[in-house]
Amino acid sequence: MKATFPLRIRALTLRVRDINVQRTFYHEVLGLPVLEATTNRVVLGPESGTFTLELQGDPSAPLRPWPSIGLYHVALLLPNRQHLAAVAKRLLTHHVFFEGAADHAVSEALYFRDPEGNGLELYADRPPEAWPRHGPLMVTEPLDIDALLRNTRPAPCPPEVCIGHLHLHVPDLDSAEQFFAGRLGMAVTLRTYPGARFFAYDGYHHHVGANIWARGRRAPTHATGLLAYTLHVPPAIARTLPPSLQDPVGATVYVRAE
Repeated sequence: MKATFPLRIRALTLRVRDINVQRTFYHEVLGLPVLEATTNRVVLGPESGTFTLELQGDPSAPLRPWPSIGLYHVALLLPNRQHLAAVAKRLLTHHVFFEGAADHAVSEALYFRDPEGNGLELYADRPPEAWPRHGPLMVTEPLDIDALLRNTRPAPCPPEVCIGHLHLHVPDLDSAEQFFAGRLGMAVTLRTYPGARFFAYDGYHHHVGANIWARGRRAPTHATGLLAYTLHVPPAIARTLPPSLQDPVGATVYVRAE
């Protein structure tokens, strides 16, 4: 099953303190193939080529405190709820830190953290024709995890997995809107969610979420966490932007025309 909407986030780079532990998590637990590897650098990604995840190891990097300005979570979009259940069950079987689950009306989602505390969402979209058309586009309701996981065998991420969206802890929502909507040309898809705002291209529910739940707390200089990501944007917008720029949390955004 192909993604319903164009893929937008095509690469992500994290600074990590223990590259061996993080490689084990993303490769052996989550199931992403290793594409390149050196002593202090590992690049992983699904066989389909939908995205790459680069881990840059630095044993001297302080662990980013949680929560703080930076990555809230990277969200991996699974092709359907059967794959969502299988991958989630695999992570639960490996006792990965589990934060909870939610039914967002547009999607079903489960939330984890990797061994260094980076947030990881696994989710599957509902068909766009089933999304709410009256009232808020997204909600947060309980998800029946038992029903989702029933009669499911654990499995690694399938080749079709992609990065569906990023969610960031930002200093303030207005500056985030100025960047993602004003500078990058995304639509604001939801502004009524308490302490958060959501942005997207293509009529999607969100490619980027921003929240102020970290209350302005900042990580130490050179801490672990998000360093960069590559964003594919519509050509008309790409022509107005430099090849790279800095987002509201200090990460480098590499801009590419779709």
